[in-house]
Amino acid sequence: MSTKRVNPTQRQSEQFTDNCRYLKLQHLGGQYQKLIDKAHEQTMGYFDFINEVVRAEAAATRQRRVKNLIRNSHLPQPLKMISEFDFDFQPDLDRRLVMDLATLEFMERNTSVLFMGTNGTGKSHLAQSLALLACQKEYRTYYTTLSSLLTDLNLGVFEKTLEKRMRKYINPELLVIDEMGHDRLELKLVKEAHLLFKVINKRYNDDRPLIFTSNVEKELWPEFLGDPLTTSAILDRIFHHSVIVEINGPSYREYQGKLLQEQYGKNKKEKPGKAKT
Repeated sequence: MSTKRVNPTQRQSEQFTDNCRYLKLQHLGGQYQKLIDKAHEQTMGYFDFINEVVRAEAAATRQRRVKNLIRNSHLPQPLKMISEFDFDFQPDLDRRLVMDLATLEFMERNTSVLFMGTNGTGKSHLAQSLALLACQKEYRTYYTTLSSLLTDLNLGVFEKTLEKRMRKYINPELLVIDEMGHDRLELKLVKEAHLLFKVINKRYNDDRPLIFTSNVEKELWPEFLGDPLTTSAILDRIFHHSVIVEINGPSYREYQGKLLQEQYGKNKKEKPGKAKT
């Protein structure tokens, strides 16, 4: 009976890979030979080699963490970036203010951000861009629309799971509530304004930043939410310690729609007609 011998070098390599997997050093387990080759090429000292190993593993771990944070944030796809925003189309928007917000200093100061203005002006784009930057800076972030939030919490009241569902909106370091003013169907009951207040109030008391977008003027919030008393409390907390960014320019969606129509008309004119028989 023949016994298959295991190459000592192969056994050593397998043990090393197994240990990396046990320690969850995923990058090192797959790339260690490249790191060794690099150390030989650059004649690294012991400290430099170990430092390179730790640096590479830390970078890979951070990359995986950011990827998970983005996935768990529920940000809409495709992801929006500040660099993609057309500031020239909104000349009245304070670009310097937006770029200051992009540094995420407001997170360090526990300051909220409120985007207000007419439809199609880019409020959601900027809110989602800041949320993406927060994920990339390793802040736990969660995105929702106001309609989805209220539907979810209302279901929690019905199923007696409200406390569990509330944690989804309270625990993240940054919460984005988008699109106030797009759907009033979920806002017919007074208690739903109270549910929104519970989220806003808890985050306010815990000094957790919030990004909120609305196309409803401040004076019309009581009518929109259907509960003047609760709305007053919501307004008090949202506008206190918040950076207000107003965008009241033209609609970018309308502009893109016109471009599409013009392009379609141009293509239609250029298309050769069918020959008559």
